[in-house]
Amino acid sequence: MTFSAFQVTKTDDGFDRAIVDREVSDLPEGDVLIDVQFSSLNFKDGLSATGNPGVTRNFPHTPGIDAAGIVTESTDSAIPTGTEVVVIGFDLGMNTSGGFGQKVRVPSGWVVPRPEGLTLHESMILGTAGFTAAECIDKLETQGMTTASGPVLVTGATGGVGSVAVKVLSHLGYEVAAVTGKPDKHEFLTSLGANEILSREEMMEGGKRPLLADRWGGVVDTVGGEMLFNAVKSLRYGCSLAACGLVGGADIPATVFPFLLRHVNILGIDSVELPLAEKTRIWNRLAGEWKIDLSDLEEVLSLESLSGAIDRILVGQMVGRGVLHHN
Repeated sequence: MTFSAFQVTKTDDGFDRAIVDREVSDLPEGDVLIDVQFSSLNFKDGLSATGNPGVTRNFPHTPGIDAAGIVTESTDSAIPTGTEVVVIGFDLGMNTSGGFGQKVRVPSGWVVPRPEGLTLHESMILGTAGFTAAECIDKLETQGMTTASGPVLVTGATGGVGSVAVKVLSHLGYEVAAVTGKPDKHEFLTSLGANEILSREEMMEGGKRPLLADRWGGVVDTVGGEMLFNAVKSLRYGCSLAACGLVGGADIPATVFPFLLRHVNILGIDSVELPLAEKTRIWNRLAGEWKIDLSDLEEVLSLESLSGAIDRILVGQMVGRGVLHHN
């Protein structure tokens, strides 16, 4: 049985991308074969498609760290044939053939039955990026953040994680401040629910100072680097920052002053190896009390348009969520 897939091949000159026909028999072993209906484009997929060895080591390879579809074969009685399912994280799309192919075969321990309240399509408008945004908010609230804590800052606000974070926070009644380097996207962020918009330059002010004015009741940081720690220096007493990205750098120019004088926290966020029970719980929140209108976040992608979208996401030109429609 053949299926279409977006494949990255290593060559003497770099990495080539092409749409190819693959055989189901070539997929890795696993408990569940899924007919993929939708996937989504994340920054990590761009890294995989350009040969980043920290993401993907073996080529040829089909990226796609997200997949939503229908089970067509299963050896696990808990996930019978015909079940609609969502898979994000673990090794999918990294060194296991991913959602940019029309079929995937994975261990049953990676699979979440589609949450009631979300369609397969909606689950992939969210995808890993939207899930990560929800995970950030969930962890901040577990640490004590409430609407009374103060405004919540979201960095990288036009990206996948940031845009969903702005919209969910607004839906939950938070006052939201959004950071972007795209002046032409202020109206977009306002439409998502941002109450205030800051430029990157504003966020980088005071980088040499040990503390800044205490403004934020919480922070969802998708950027990392100096911007992350400037946000930490601006947290209100006892508040927290959820860190989930590093496009601005893996190193932070840190001191202990905010931690000692303001009792603040940096909370690490990982969606890859998060236990399946926790993934299911957060998916259910996104399908239930945290459900938002997703229609204004989606850019529809096909296998043919995927390569260009990968180039754009790697240089920060994607806005919202790119969703791959296989059918």
